[in-house]
Amino acid sequence: MSRGFSHFDDGGNAVMVDVSDKPETQREAVAEALVRCKAETLGLIREGGVKKGDVLSVARLAGIMGAKQTAALIPLCHPLPLSAVSLDLSLDEAASAVRIRATCRTDGKTGVEMEALTAVSVAALTVYDMIKAVQKDAVIDGIRLLEKTGGKSGTFKTDEPRPVTDTNTDPAAGP
Repeated sequence: MSRGFSHFDDGGNAVMVDVSDKPETQREAVAEALVRCKAETLGLIREGGVKKGDVLSVARLAGIMGAKQTAALIPLCHPLPLSAVSLDLSLDEAASAVRIRATCRTDGKTGVEMEALTAVSVAALTVYDMIKAVQKDAVIDGIRLLEKTGGKSGTFKTDEPRPVTDTNTDPAAGP
């Protein structure tokens, strides 16, 4: 039985939600992720000293590409005509992290939350891939939806900023 879950029919089978009758609206979603690393690794990124290249530029491109492939990666996710995807990557010295923020927009019948979350996830994985030669214990953290607008459910905005407080997994904190 569906038990209130939209992606299951009454027989318990996975189904893609039918959005045929929904109106098209302007929709936007913003998501973020952190890649926490040692101060030395952050310095290499800042100074362009990572052997694989410009970490932030490559991760930005990867995030955009990831957003465009969301429907191929997430089961039952609708393919959307994205009107805009932007990624902002910055070095957060206080958190010893690369902060990644993605904004996705569409005019459609369903939201772009998954596209924004996929964008930051793929960008974070790319940062990790590019720095793993110098730091294998970097941590991808805090993947979350910050905000979404449009559609029947209206606007959602999380409380921010959320501080990074878990020092048990913080590679910059040491043993």
